[in-house]
Amino acid sequence: MERTKYQHVFFDLDHTLWDFEKNSAVALAEIFKIFALAEKLNTGFDSFNQKYQLHNKQLWDRFSKGFISAEELKWKRMWRTLLEFELADETLAKEMSHGFLDILPTEKEVFPYTFEILDYLKTKKYDLHIISNGFEKTQHSKLTHSGLKDYFNQVITSEASNAVKPQKEIFEFAMSKAGAQLHESIMIGDNAEADIAGAIAAGMDSVFVSHDGRTTDLPATFSISHLKELEDIL
Repeated sequence: MERTKYQHVFFDLDHTLWDFEKNSAVALAEIFKIFALAEKLNTGFDSFNQKYQLHNKQLWDRFSKGFISAEELKWKRMWRTLLEFELADETLAKEMSHGFLDILPTEKEVFPYTFEILDYLKTKKYDLHIISNGFEKTQHSKLTHSGLKDYFNQVITSEASNAVKPQKEIFEFAMSKAGAQLHESIMIGDNAEADIAGAIAAGMDSVFVSHDGRTTDLPATFSISHLKELEDIL
């Protein structure tokens, strides 16, 4: 198949290539053990993890919309989870946050066909980049530990760009860093509100990745349920 009109391929990292749910659960279980939370909270890990995931999702949504800072997100997701079990301990929440962010990026689970599709795209001579709402140090660490780092020319984070997806500013920053033009670029991500809406606002083609069968009403240029399907697009 001939090369497409695209030259630059921008990936989201978490939930698209790097399996955040699996890696987060492993890291959180370690934190649960280190801080003896079963005794402190009188609960099991599954219950704790369920509450954490709920608050993490809510706070990430607030962060993406500019309502809270990155620092607030980091520790308040722990604090709000502790409150569910009637423990109001801000110091503990912040200690848990630091520990979690030390452990999380060392986890290595990626989605099926991640390395195969990146090898395929490299063989086709695409320039590959990351655009992530994640934290600068954490995302670089994830890429290094998972073996993904060398595939990407530029890693653009919300922290470094001072903007978050879906704001068009992060895409403009990415174009500048990558030396890319919108018409020759495509955004690939799992989050319709951030990745797809952001790409549309920036005037960029997009691929909606739904590993779990979710759908979106947003007009992504392409939609896929497995990374191998990118071979039919690129």
